[in-house]
Amino acid sequence: MKNFVLTLGFALILAIPISSNACTNYLITKGASVDGSTMISYAADSHVLFGELYHWAAATWPEGSLLDIYEWDTGKFLGKIKQVHETYNVVGNMNEFQVAIGETTYGGRSELSSQDGAIMDYGSLIYIALQRSKSAREAIKVISGLMDEYGYYSSGESFSIADKNEVWIMELIGKGQGEKGAVWVALRIPDGYVSGHANHARITTFDYQKENNWDDPEAMTFNAKDVISFAKDKVFYKGKDKEFNFSEVYAPVDFGGSRFCEIRVWSMFNKVTDYMDEYWDYAKGNIKHKKEHVEGEPYTVDNFASNRMPLWVKPNKKVSAHDMMMFMRDHLEGTELDMSLDAGAEPFGIPYRWRPLTWEVDGIQYCNERATATQQTGFSFISQSRSWLPDEIGGIIWFGMDDAASSVYVPMYTSMTAVPETFKTGNGAMMEWSDNSAFWVFNQVSNLAYTRYSYIHPEIEAAQLVLETEFIQNTSAIDAGAIELYKTDKESAVAFLTNYSVNQGNRVTHGWKKLYQYLFMRYMDGNIKSKQDVPEGYKYVTPSVSQPGYSEDYYKKVSTETGDKLKVIGGDH
Repeated sequence: MKNFVLTLGFALILAIPISSNACTNYLITKGASVDGSTMISYAADSHVLFGELYHWAAATWPEGSLLDIYEWDTGKFLGKIKQVHETYNVVGNMNEFQVAIGETTYGGRSELSSQDGAIMDYGSLIYIALQRSKSAREAIKVISGLMDEYGYYSSGESFSIADKNEVWIMELIGKGQGEKGAVWVALRIPDGYVSGHANHARITTFDYQKENNWDDPEAMTFNAKDVISFAKDKVFYKGKDKEFNFSEVYAPVDFGGSRFCEIRVWSMFNKVTDYMDEYWDYAKGNIKHKKEHVEGEPYTVDNFASNRMPLWVKPNKKVSAHDMMMFMRDHLEGTELDMSLDAGAEPFGIPYRWRPLTWEVDGIQYCNERATATQQTGFSFISQSRSWLPDEIGGIIWFGMDDAASSVYVPMYTSMTAVPETFKTGNGAMMEWSDNSAFWVFNQVSNLAYTRYSYIHPEIEAAQLVLETEFIQNTSAIDAGAIELYKTDKESAVAFLTNYSVNQGNRVTHGWKKLYQYLFMRYMDGNIKSKQDVPEGYKYVTPSVSQPGYSEDYYKKVSTETGDKLKVIGGDH
């Protein structure tokens, strides 16, 4: 039969290099959530990733069909793979069967970062697995199978994989030159617990499986058969199999791994448990070892970091979707590293630092903090998989553009057959402006806020809270309406949810455009203006204007640094 060549649609749009290697994921099991849903969060952080809501419609394909694979980060053509007969509806990073996948890149050993002839990059693994999987376990199996057959093109990755019943963390790294595929481990998060990962491998020791029993409902671990033997053959590790530590062998933690990465996991754990103070030293980059590793020698158990955080924790209280939204907006507030309080915060307490992440003065290296919320986010989401509802109704991906702290999470039901025009792939690009693009609208608002953060951001937060509260409160009513339609006509239920999701996405974008206009008029030129009512007998009235200047602490700093240079001659102060 004639071969049919298919294209992974979104990749054609990404014609410029991007790098999603600075992302954050939080994972919530059924027993740890307020309503019994599973949830994962994901911030796709990159300075050149254009935010859009990907969509692949469910489809069937003729026998012999092929799929073109393009690297997600660059748009580079990598090769062709066999297409399956049936693919599923995917909205963003979640499919019609409530399977969701997020990722963070950790890199790992540099000698394993390239593999000639490999086809499957991490982005393609995510979106192809979503098109082919009805459960988290099936997604893990699809991902491992694709790497075995076609090779693994990217560096070390951590995946969050959830369905309506289970949540898994899967970590993998390529085998480098000379061998095809990757070594990997997947662990199921125990019910009632939460986990997270943020650009550093977090799986340490695990219960090695000689054979993966995919159908065992009690299974908590799956792994590549050679995940330990490969490390021994490469002389990466020397010791007992039961003491093998995936992260410490394939991606040993260093200062950057803890201070820039693990600290974001710490920030979420700290919000839900009482004992994270004991790991604060580690999160700041102070890593302890029984014995320092000697470069070129295999790692042993004595070389592993001894003060690492646990992979998962049991929260003190159940986590809600709104809690997840707020976790994604953290800037290390309430800690000694609160980014709004040090010298880099400038006059208006901005909790952001422009890159580079590290810098040097007089031969001494310093760093800025890397918090969960960051300016360089293309998009972020919270997935919600709800087992008590039909799949057509149960899956919601709460989707936001740009910086999570300034974004609005809008509910997108994952059975929807269309996406909002303002979120759609192709509506603008990183160097292509579109007035109707949610990405550009949200960036206008957030970047304006960065100029006078302490004044402007509270107004954004207020608008954000109104919309998200409305969406959360209305969810049960939308669900109920869809259920009534579903009883007699599934297609009508899907059409109803599609219409709702599309309308809310476009509505939020247009409302945010008006917010930008209001904020720009109010805060332009360093003033703060307020509209006044026109009194009787007046044609118009000018707005009231205040000029609050800077804080007292900032003025003191300026006077100290400038001495008499700015002093008013003859003045009393």
